[in-house]
Amino acid sequence: MDKNFLWGGATASYQCEGAWNVDGKAESMWDHYLHEANLENGDIASDHYHRFEEDIRMMKEGGQNSYRFSLAWPRIIKNREGDVNPKGIEFYQRLLDACHKYKIEPFVTLYHWDLPQYWEETGGWLDHEVCGAFEHYAKICYENFGDKIVNWTTFNEPKWFVVNGYKIGNYPPGYQDTQKTMIAAYHVMYANALGVKAFRDGNHNGKIGIVHSYTPVNGVDDTIETKIAMRYADNYCNNWILDTAALGEFPIDLVAELAKKHDISFMKADELRIIKENTVDFIGLNYYSRTLVKPYTEGETQLTFNHSGKKGESKVLIKNWFEQVKDPNNETTEWDTEIYPKGLEDGLIEAYHRYQRPLYVTENGIGVREDVTVDQVNDDYRIAFMNDHINAIMNAIDAGCDIRGYYAWAPFDLYSWKNGVEKRYGIVAVDFEKEQIRKPKASYYWFKEIIESQGALINRRAFN
Repeated sequence: MDKNFLWGGATASYQCEGAWNVDGKAESMWDHYLHEANLENGDIASDHYHRFEEDIRMMKEGGQNSYRFSLAWPRIIKNREGDVNPKGIEFYQRLLDACHKYKIEPFVTLYHWDLPQYWEETGGWLDHEVCGAFEHYAKICYENFGDKIVNWTTFNEPKWFVVNGYKIGNYPPGYQDTQKTMIAAYHVMYANALGVKAFRDGNHNGKIGIVHSYTPVNGVDDTIETKIAMRYADNYCNNWILDTAALGEFPIDLVAELAKKHDISFMKADELRIIKENTVDFIGLNYYSRTLVKPYTEGETQLTFNHSGKKGESKVLIKNWFEQVKDPNNETTEWDTEIYPKGLEDGLIEAYHRYQRPLYVTENGIGVREDVTVDQVNDDYRIAFMNDHINAIMNAIDAGCDIRGYYAWAPFDLYSWKNGVEKRYGIVAVDFEKEQIRKPKASYYWFKEIIESQGALINRRAFN
């Protein structure tokens, strides 16, 4: 691995900070949604707000040289008028200073899903004004933190929060409406371009990218019908984010298909020009598994996501487009996530050839139930998972891809959205029952050795 390769862990503000109403922070849409529905929430989460120095010190002691985290919009901007909360700025200044104290390179996301509730009340991502509000928020962040951050990203996983919030309905705001999904998707990608433009117009140092929930698409066979289904799936899963952010254009075949039954008049020529002219410097890819598809056969659209950790509950079928299928030869987690490291290697090569941008693997990990009351969690399964996925990255680098970092999800256990805290991803255990005590798992020490060897200790193999 290159000596400048970034090795670290990734978190999200809502999932780890806690302190949901501390120091002038406004309510986020997730605060509101989870409180209203009386669901397990991130009010305290990992209490990173009060323990970030300990967490960053543990990253350093674990050999890591970078930390990917997100800023909380409602912690920084108090209201729709755009007034700044000085205590929010001060908190992130302290966090960034701790990163630099321990020689940890910050890799910072502007938006990891926690929209201020005061904007959700006006329509959230259906409200065109939110695009300008995001631009204002981005400028405040660049101006206050720009001297301490080299790598910025606008959004984390537009596909996930847009489709789950506006089409599947299992995330706030809980809609199940294709037209609303289209509008929200468009506004997010327009806001992304505004964020990139503001960064460049401000002549800020560093680079700016976007982070995508990447699921490379495979087909069950080589028939033309399967190839058509794969294109539908790729447009749905990947292309409307990556093509738009990196090439500056929504996939025209996707737009044409949606235009047959839906209104696309909200797509304005002047805004599409801004999207075209403000593409990203690099791409962050979050990889957990691929998407394996076959041609559509029958049935209504079904998008079911597993939040319970009981195998076999997830189902993805889009009428007339494609059906996602499971490969019986591959293991899955309790949450139906296929373990398929070859998908990361193939996907990195595909993305690099298509977009010709530097790539970062900005999230990768495995969620499991674990007993953290023991002295040390012996998570051999996580070590095997991380080994095989880092191996996939090294294979892609050997194939000529410019890949500059790997971030484990997560550097410590955190709140996992609607899965609560029983779904654990961390390489450091957090005992949520006992004052959020931190205890490194076996994977923490393994990861340190891998980093110190610059990947030389990875068990290498070619995937079939």
